[in-house]
Amino acid sequence: MSDNLSNVLAGAMRLLAAREHSQFELRRKLGKKGHETQDIEQALEQLAGQNLQSDERFVESFVNSYRERGKGPKRIRLELQQHQLPVELIDTYLDERDEVWKASAVQVKQKKFGDDAATDYPQQMKQAKFLEYRGFTHEQISYVLKNYE
Repeated sequence: MSDNLSNVLAGAMRLLAAREHSQFELRRKLGKKGHETQDIEQALEQLAGQNLQSDERFVESFVNSYRERGKGPKRIRLELQQHQLPVELIDTYLDERDEVWKASAVQVKQKKFGDDAATDYPQQMKQAKFLEYRGFTHEQISYVLKNYE
């Protein structure tokens, strides 16, 4: 193994020790450090082969982490697409119809606006826009607003 490849592997391992990374993300970060494309590709192949890097684990971790931070499925999907991951992989871990998203939207609403219902149209729109910005679907937002009338 060449010294260059060893350096790339060491750099990738440091990044992966902190958290899961997609291959796209590792490729970008290692490229910024000045490593050769050939060495980066070889390192990524080796890491994936040893199951030290997994786009599947990355997606699962990303979805769970962002949901816990109060992000909705539309926002999470958009951010995952920026990692150039296959749609099928994203769909495996991100089902916008899952009931867990309604519960998440309720928690986000309660944290920001409390338990009280929006008493007038401007308040409802303020809450709806906030939840939309967070990435919740219109169905999930409607659910939250109807359950707090």
